[in-house]
Order: sequence, then structure tokens, then C-alpha cells
Amino acid sequence: MFHIEREIAEQPEIINNLLEREAETAQRIATAIRQFNPAYMYIAARGTSDNAARYAQYLFGIHARMPVALATPSVHTLYQTSPDLSRGLVVGISQSGKSEDVCKVIEDARQQGALTVSITNDPSSPLAQAAEFHLNLLTGKEISVAATKTYTAQLTAIALLMTTLVDRPELKSELANLPGYVRETLTRSEPIASWAQRYRYMERFVTIGRGYNYCTAFEISLKIKELCYIVGEGYSEADFRHGPFALIDPGFPVIVVAPTGLTQPILTDFLTKLAERKAEALVISNDDDILKYARKPMPLPHAVPEWLSPITAVVPGQIFAMHLALEKGHEVDQPRGLNKVTVTR
Repeated sequence: MFHIEREIAEQPEIINNLLEREAETAQRIATAIRQFNPAYMYIAARGTSDNAARYAQYLFGIHARMPVALATPSVHTLYQTSPDLSRGLVVGISQSGKSEDVCKVIEDARQQGALTVSITNDPSSPLAQAAEFHLNLLTGKEISVAATKTYTAQLTAIALLMTTLVDRPELKSELANLPGYVRETLTRSEPIASWAQRYRYMERFVTIGRGYNYCTAFEISLKIKELCYIVGEGYSEADFRHGPFALIDPGFPVIVVAPTGLTQPILTDFLTKLAERKAEALVISNDDDILKYARKPMPLPHAVPEWLSPITAVVPGQIFAMHLALEKGHEVDQPRGLNKVTVTR
């Protein structure tokens, strides 16, 4: 078994462990947030962690009604200045906690008096040490270069913090079911291994999401690029209609993340238009009617709520990227030119 295959399979247990062991830490952070009463949330991240930050934009914006901005770390490092972050909740997200520019954002913010939180897989890392509070991902060592279990752990940590902050029992109850949702998704994704070879000669693609799953479109696109060396992009469905839709011709592969929820009617219309252009739709959804638009469906558990769907919806994308890379004869644990820890300045 490849390391990435094992790490994908570990995700339900890791999520369960995180929810149980970091609940007290999340409570301390939530208490500090209420006391500090930040005017906004400001998140520093890179790569996969940046996609986790996109999830936080929707989650905290919708449920905590908190404006959420993504940091521009180069302002802090290359240009040696900093926005006024003194009234902000400033969060650094990094698997390793070693990226210098993300650390610098947190250091600047804390010096200005902001409330600072780090989310990493290493409590001894520079980022964890720089922040006032730290949420530990508790994933164990991730050997494969392409992040899988650390990404879903980051999303889970963000969801745990949000539910603790807003303190709504129905959200906490839904979050407690998350390990089971991910476990069921793994089972439902088993057929991908049998049809991934259909896309062995795929040279380009796009991945589409909307709302909570804007982040999922970016993350699945990243996984396919990392593992398969194929040119592709993640888009919001809204942005894709503003010009890039002209790319679509018969047979063009489009991965559409379309779970049940408020985005469903919009994405149904989008899939209808893809069908008119005879595109090759690969659809990730828990709605049977939407899955009928798919040349290759990737089903999700029917019960998963929309706000948690990014933590399940990315899993079929991870599995597809892994199997497609194997079909193309690529090394899945150590993609060319990449390192597990990328230190940016």
C-alpha cells in the first residue's frame, strides 16, 4: 500500500481523534475570541492550507457573521510592513508550521496586540510558538508529499472552532457525525479505482465549486496537478461563467462539486449547460438527480449537511488524483520537484 493510500484511509479516525482531544483547546480559544471581540478574522496560509482558509471564510462569515480576509504574507516579509491588525483575530494555518512568511504575519499581529491562533500539526513549530493559542491537528506523521489527512484535519479544526464559538447544539451534533460521514465517503469512492484509467490521457481540466465548496474546487485541482502533472484550475461556478466557460468543448473534463444545499439549483443549471456543450462531467454530490448529469459520478453520504460537505467532498478528489497518477505511471508519494515542507519567505 502506498503512503498516500494509507493516509487517505486514516482520515475518519484522525477526525474523530481531533474532535475529542482538541475540544477543550477550542473552548479556550472561543472564550478568548468572545472576550477580545475582534472586528474581523485575518488568515495567513500557503498552498493546501490556503484552501482550508477559504473554507474558514465561508464558515465564519455565515455562522459567526465575522468578516474573513486572506493575508498577503509578502507585504510582511518582502515589503517589510504590516496592515493594522490590532483589532483582528489573526490565524496562521500550516501543516508544518515552518513557513517563514506565515510566521511573520502572526508575529506582527501579536506584537500589535491582535488575538493570534495557529493551526498546525506540530505544537513545537515556529508558527505554533509565535501564536498565543494553538490548535493541534494530531494527524501523526504525513509521509506522502501531497497533503490529504492534514487538509481534512485543518478543515475539521476550523469547523470545531466555529461550532464552539457560536455554541449552537444542532451544529455540534452534526459535527459529531463527521467521522462517520467521511468513513462512508471512503466506501462510496471505491469504484473510482476501476474507472480512473478513462482519464489517463487527459491533458487539461477544470474543477468547479461554489459556496462552502469553493475551497474544494481549489484543493482537488491542486491534488491532480501535484500528482498527475496536468494543467487544470479550480473556479467558482460564478467566476467560470464570466469568460472561462468559452473553454468548454465536447469531451472537456469538468469536475463539479455539487452537494445538496443552497448552491444546488445554481450548479444544476451549470451542469445543464455543460451537457449542452457535451462536456465530460465528473460530479461529486449526495443528490441522485445531480449525479445523473455525470459521466462518472462520485457519490457522497446523503445525510451530510452542506457546511460539512467540503470535508467529505474532497475525499473522492484525493482518491481520483491518486489512481489517475498511478494509471499514468507516476510516483504518488514523492511527486517530482516537490518537498513535504515548503518554506516560503
